[in-house]
This record gives sequence, structure tokens and C-alpha cells, in this order.
Amino acid sequence: MLKRLKNLLPIVLLSLIPTFVLWLPFLLRLPSFWTIPLPRNGLASIVANYDGPLYIVVAKTFYNVQAVKDTFSFPLPVEYYAAHFPLYPLLIRLVATVTNYPYAMLGITLLSSVFALYFFSLLISKYTDGKNVIWMTAVFALLPARWLTVRSIGSPEPLFMAATIASIYFFTTKKYLWAGIAGALAMLTKSPGILLFAAYAGYLIIPELKNLGVKSFAKWAKGLNWRAWPVVFIPLSLLGLFVIYKFTFNDLLAYFHSGDNIHLFFPPFQIFNYSAPWVGTFWLEEVIYIYLFAALGLIKLIKEKYEVLAWYVGVFLFSIVFVSHRDLARYALPILPFILVAFWQTLARKEFKFVLAFLLIPVFLASIAFISQNVMPISDWTPLL
Repeated sequence: MLKRLKNLLPIVLLSLIPTFVLWLPFLLRLPSFWTIPLPRNGLASIVANYDGPLYIVVAKTFYNVQAVKDTFSFPLPVEYYAAHFPLYPLLIRLVATVTNYPYAMLGITLLSSVFALYFFSLLISKYTDGKNVIWMTAVFALLPARWLTVRSIGSPEPLFMAATIASIYFFTTKKYLWAGIAGALAMLTKSPGILLFAAYAGYLIIPELKNLGVKSFAKWAKGLNWRAWPVVFIPLSLLGLFVIYKFTFNDLLAYFHSGDNIHLFFPPFQIFNYSAPWVGTFWLEEVIYIYLFAALGLIKLIKEKYEVLAWYVGVFLFSIVFVSHRDLARYALPILPFILVAFWQTLARKEFKFVLAFLLIPVFLASIAFISQNVMPISDWTPLL
């Protein structure tokens, strides 16, 4: 037990210390930091970052249409909240029994970040030698700046990342029941959780198709890995959520009617349409580097025969080429842990350690600048407390 706690301590520190450092200029109410102008609202600036307050709305009302209308004045249609899946707000509500909702929200984010780093350390330990596990976990804790940002504000991404990494870790270790449970938790956190099921289905079924022509369907089906059946918990959990929406919104498919929340468009690469509502700029060249690193990581995973990881990265990469949203870096975050696995040998070299040291200042500056400008206008905090 003491050994396990000793191993967990550096992971907790790697998760929490960068966040507290990032919060410090806001907590000190500095007018600026490194010439970056800052709002002087203290922790309120952190809490008010998009879309944290909207998850508090769900936490306090659990999609009760009348309660949303009577209590909150955000200029959003009630159906908009159907895009905010329930696990993160339910955990906020649970913790809010002992504190207020904003602090509960940040607490769940911080705890989820610890779990994300913990399961990443378990996953990376399968592919690297033990002496590099903590180092690679440190890399995951700090890069990229968009990841450091979302795990330092009210955001479901850390919970989604933790559940996704856990599911894939359990799947690769053939603990299919836990893989299905963790996958269902990911599904109940964010809609891309369904891509886990797509990746598992592809991994389990596609390689076996070559035998379909030489066997009867019954024999072919019998030869599939049916021990992995718990992964059906993932689509079943989504179906269960849609049933809840039928009772709350009177619309089984409320998620698809939630307004401008689904940013998938055909043909692919419409993110380069600067006139699109969620793009709004022609300064987009860095998006190409997201595609580049994701594609290189996928090729590396295939080459190393990390098949489950490759399937997930491949399915996710296929999906994000249809995303038309300026914040593609956030949409691509779920494949980050597996890209780090692909390139761990490069990232563990001494040269990269110097590179990471060089990048620390711009990572924190980018995160501080983002948080300072990503604040929802909230005139009355009373309904959110």
C-alpha cells in the first residue's frame, strides 16, 4: 500500500503543480503578466471560462427544461444543454453537497486530471522501460498548452481523457469488462466516446473479414473474440442517455437538435473556410501541423503493431478531418496520449528534455493568455453558486 501511494505521489504533483502555477497570476489579481493583460477577478476568471458555467447549469437542473428557464438567463435555447453530457455535471452535483458548485466543478476537473495522468502512466508503462514512465507522464502533463488549459478550468475533457485512456489500457490488457465500463463513462462525458466503440469494433471485426469467404457465417462469427462483448456498454450508455433526453426534452434525439454544437461537415477540411461560423479567421496554417503529427503518429503505431491504439487514432483522425472549428487543438486532444506512446523513444531522449525546458515558458504564456480571453460574461453569479 505504501509503495502504491509512493508511486502515485509524483503523478499527483505533476498534475496539480502546473495548474496552480497557471492559476497564480489570476489568484494574485495581477493587472498583467509578462505584458499579457489580465482580468482582475481572481478565481472567477478561471470558473467563468467556457463552457464551465454551462455544465453547472446541467449539474443544478439535470436537463429540467423549466428549471433552466426559471433559474438561468444565458441567451441559449434550452435544447443547447443536450450537447453537455451528464457524467461531468453529475459529479459536480455530488461534490457540491459539501461546497459550492464552482469549487466543485474545479475540484472534479483537478481530480479527473490526476486520473488521466495515472492511467497514462499505466498505459505508457506497457510500451517503455520503467525509468521513463514518470518522464513521459511529465510530458503528458505539460504538452500541449491546450491540454494544460482545459485541465485547469471547468472542463469535461480531463474526465473524458481519463476514461478513454483507462478503457484502452484495460482493453489492451484484456480486461474487457473494465474496458467497457470505462468506455461507457467516456461516452457519458462527451459524444466522441462513441469512437471508442468504433475503434474496438474495427479492431475485432475488420481483420477477420478475410476469413468470411472461406467459412460459413456461423463459424466465422463463432471465431470472433466474444470475450470483448462488454464494449457494447458504450453504445448502450448512449442509448440510455437518449432515453433520458426523451423524458427531459421530450426528444429522443435532442443531442442532434441542440443547435450549433455538431461541427462535422462534408467535404473534409472545411475548417479552412474562414467564413464558417466557428472558424472566423484565415490564420489557420498551424491546423496542418495537427493533421501532420496525428498522421505520423498513426503510421508509427501501425509500424510498431500497437493495433488497438492505431485503430483508435485512425478512427479519431478520420473524424476530425470533418471538424470545422477553430479550436481543432481541443477536438484532437483525445489522441494525444497515444501519439506520445508512438514517439516515446524520441521524447525520452536528452535532446527533447532541453526542448521541453525551452517550451515551458511559451506553454504557460499561451495558457494564461487563453484563459484570460475565454471568459463568459456573467453579471450575476447567484444562480451558479
